[in-house]
Amino acid sequence: MAPKLSAMSQGPDWRRALETGMQFTELKRSQARAIVDDLVAQGQIARDQVTSAIEEVVEMSRRRREELGKIVQAEVQRQLRALGLATKADLDRLERRLAKVNREVKKKAAPKKKDGAKKAAKASKPAAKAG
Repeated sequence: MAPKLSAMSQGPDWRRALETGMQFTELKRSQARAIVDDLVAQGQIARDQVTSAIEEVVEMSRRRREELGKIVQAEVQRQLRALGLATKADLDRLERRLAKVNREVKKKAAPKKKDGAKKAAKASKPAAKAG
């Protein structure tokens, strides 16, 4: 079983610094390797823990990026609500409602067109005979 990065720590500051820096980006494996190599050089991680430490750093970075993304998304939604702007869901709901109203109008207008067409045909026949 690979030891956790927190169990590897000899000093409390390196993990906090690593977490702070990773809040803003997702590290590539090569970047995680460089960080872990520095920690090995400082004596904070044993050489036999390098592979598990790299995996943990990459995973920690991914989680932080996802957390930051959720925070940003929530804040953007909050700001849009505060501005009173319509959301995609609002527009979709309006489009469905408009489509329903259009269908109802077409249903009501369809019989009138047929009746109106018959009346127009009757009206035009006497005019043609008169002339």
